[in-house]
Amino acid sequence: MTDLDRSKREAGDDLPGRRDPRSLRARLGMPLYALLCPLAAYLTAALSHHFVSSLRIAPEWLQIAFPVFGLIVMMGAVFAALYHAEIVSARLGQPFGTLILTISVTAIEVTIVASMMLYADPNPTLAREAVTSVIMVVCAGLVGICLFIGAVRHHTQEHRTQATSAYLSVLVALSVLTLVLPRFTVTTGDPTYSREQLLFAAVVSLLLYSAFVFAQTIRHPGDFAEVETRGDTHGHAAELARERFLASLAGLPLSLLSVILLAEFVAQRLEDLTWGLGLPRPDAINGLIIAVLVLLPEGLAAIRAARRNALQTSLNIALGSALATIGLTIPAVVVVALVSGRAMTLGLEVRDMMMLLLVLAISIISFGTGRTNILYGAVHLVVFAAYILFLFAP
Repeated sequence: MTDLDRSKREAGDDLPGRRDPRSLRARLGMPLYALLCPLAAYLTAALSHHFVSSLRIAPEWLQIAFPVFGLIVMMGAVFAALYHAEIVSARLGQPFGTLILTISVTAIEVTIVASMMLYADPNPTLAREAVTSVIMVVCAGLVGICLFIGAVRHHTQEHRTQATSAYLSVLVALSVLTLVLPRFTVTTGDPTYSREQLLFAAVVSLLLYSAFVFAQTIRHPGDFAEVETRGDTHGHAAELARERFLASLAGLPLSLLSVILLAEFVAQRLEDLTWGLGLPRPDAINGLIIAVLVLLPEGLAAIRAARRNALQTSLNIALGSALATIGLTIPAVVVVALVSGRAMTLGLEVRDMMMLLLVLAISIISFGTGRTNILYGAVHLVVFAAYILFLFAP
């Protein structure tokens, strides 16, 4: 086969009469885990619902092993969902593709948080801790890794200040309105929002995120496009075979549904485990676990983009996740709390509030010039290390 014939096969330009099963399988190019992990998640979810009552009287090792197995299977399903989302997003192009990724991540996070909020005793601070953890993991940890690895490989990288300023302006506004301001309100007598204030926070979160999406996709899409560099920035922009796109378009909702079905069991057992271990801040640690779980596949995509000198794409993925977390997760969990009658505490403790404001401040400084280097990455990683330390040693 000549190089031209091979390229035609990979691009899907060969004639239908010449196709064989092997070429179709090559065109789909779907890894095995993208098929098996959602199926395993469906099976595990069915078993968990069937044996959940028996598990309470099972040996202790089985009470721990089965939830851990469920968590591993759910992580595989999350990877499968984000794999399909990445294929769909690559076909749609930027910035619409990034929206598919962030909305998929948010759907998974809302499902897990809602499952833990509605389980057993009221858990009013879980949503707050999950949202805060996502912001800290993204703006301190993931951004730090991307800037550091990108600088090690390319020394100095460029991004569009219009895009990062848009991300950070909305992120700062929503962070203060939803996580800081509730600590200083006096309507309820506690550092929480009243019912009316919760509804206001949910509405403005959704409106601000919608305004951002409008600017990103319709009014100013060029502001979020990749900066032209001499590095390898084409990455996933290669033309995808139609069959591969359609397979992922069908696989994405099926994978998300498998995560949603399994999330209830895993989230509840995870909450039991962290509280049973007597950790100092179980809700905050649960929030960190949720953040790492839902951000891991997308985080790897952001790191890969930074390595190939596509820093703007990397930041679109990373900062878009943090923004979608507040803009979409807060309204969703507010609705869950109001409908279920569960209390919901959004105001951060002073220590966490200072960490949040610190990471937002250094993000504004790091992205202020449009150029980054290894120093900025190191600063973000140090702040993230401090966040982890005070999480386990408050």
